[in-house]
Amino acid sequence: MKLSAPIYHLKRRAKALSREKGISLNQALDHIATEEGFNGWSLLAARASAPVHAVELLNALQPGDLVLLGARPGHGKTILGLELLLEAMKSGHRGVFFTLEYNEGDVLNRLQMLVGDPAVIGDRFEFDNSDAISSDYIMKQLASAPRGTAVVIDYLQLLDQKRENPELATQVSALKSFAGDRGLIIIFISQIDRSYDLSARRCPDLRDVRLPNPVDLKLFNKTFFLNDGEVRMDAVG
Repeated sequence: MKLSAPIYHLKRRAKALSREKGISLNQALDHIATEEGFNGWSLLAARASAPVHAVELLNALQPGDLVLLGARPGHGKTILGLELLLEAMKSGHRGVFFTLEYNEGDVLNRLQMLVGDPAVIGDRFEFDNSDAISSDYIMKQLASAPRGTAVVIDYLQLLDQKRENPELATQVSALKSFAGDRGLIIIFISQIDRSYDLSARRCPDLRDVRLPNPVDLKLFNKTFFLNDGEVRMDAVG
C-alpha cells in the first residue's frame, strides 16, 4: 500500500495533530495511520519498510541465535517479530510467540493481517500468554521443539517482574544456552529508553535499551533496531 507522503512527513503531521487536538502522540499516529488505510501506526511503520526486510533478516539468523529486537512504541517491533515468525513458518519451521503484554485475539488479528491465508502456516504457530512466563517456563514449553523453531518473547523488561522469578540476567543467560543447545532462534522484543527520542541517530542501538534491571547485552549475538520503518541489523561482539 503506497503512502501519501514519506513516513517522516506523516510523523510530523501526527506531532502537529497531537498539539492541535491535545491528544497523545500515539493517538495521533494511529489517527494518521487510519487515514492511510492501516489499522494502527505500528502496522504502517512495519509495512512501509521494504517488504523483503523480514525475509532478509531471517536469512541472516541461524539456529542458536539469541536476538534483541528493539524500538520505541509505535515503530513496529511486535509486527516485525510476527513477520519473522511468519517467514520461519513459511519455511516449514514452528513459530512460538510468548507474551506478557498481549491477549491471543490481538496477536492472531495481527498475524491474520500479515498472512492473509491461514493455510500458509497451518498448525505451526503457537501462542502463549501464561502469567508464569519466565526462562524456566519457556524452556519447559519448548523442551520438544525441533531445531530451527523460531521463538519471540514479548518482552525483555517484563521477564523478571515477579519477585519469584530469577534475575533478568540469569534468565537471559539460561535462554542463550538453551537456544544454542537446542538449535532454536530466540528473539527478545525490547523497550527503548525515552531518551532516544532526543537523539540524532537514525536508529537506536544497545546504548538505548531500557534496563530497569541489569543484564549483559553481549549475551545477544545479533540485534535488530527499528525507527520510522528503517531496520538496522548488527552482530554483537
